[in-house]
Order: sequence, then C-alpha cells, then structure tokens
Amino acid sequence: MNFTFQKNQIALHNTTSQKMLAEVTFPDIDENTVEVNHTFVDESLQGQGIAGQLMLALAEHLRCENKKAVLTCSYAQHWFSKHPEYNGLIKEE
Repeated sequence: MNFTFQKNQIALHNTTSQKMLAEVTFPDIDENTVEVNHTFVDESLQGQGIAGQLMLALAEHLRCENKKAVLTCSYAQHWFSKHPEYNGLIKEE
C-alpha cells in the first residue's frame, strides 16, 4: 500500500481520481501524545485488511516519533487489543 503521511493522518488515495479510500486520524493531545479518533475504509476495499495495515503504519509512526496514543476509535481499540506487542504505544491513564 502506498499510504500518504501527513501530520495527523495516514491515508490511501486513488492515484487517478485522488479520492480518499482509507484513513486513520490522530490529532495531537500534547507534544508526546496523540488521540487515535477515526479510522475509515471505503466500502470497495472493506474486508481486505486495509484498516489493519493503517494501524500497523500508525504503530510504526508512533514508535519513530516516540509518541503514545489515546485510543478513542473503536477499531483502533480492537486492533491494539489483538496486537499486544504494541501495548507500549498506548498511553496509560
């Protein structure tokens, strides 16, 4: 997948139409923490593991940036619960 990375978003766009096909958004809470608040996958791509690939890209991004995440998106909560190897990226309350 050729995801595009912006400050608080990782997305997948159709290369021809530039239509957004998938995204995860994670606005800053403070300089060390983001809130993972939204995951979207276009219905034409659902069931192909795209959301999981977005989460993996997000996890690697958080590691590289040395940031923690607060998970308010239900999909992100589900994904991180299934991947305990990334629990260190979740900010403890």
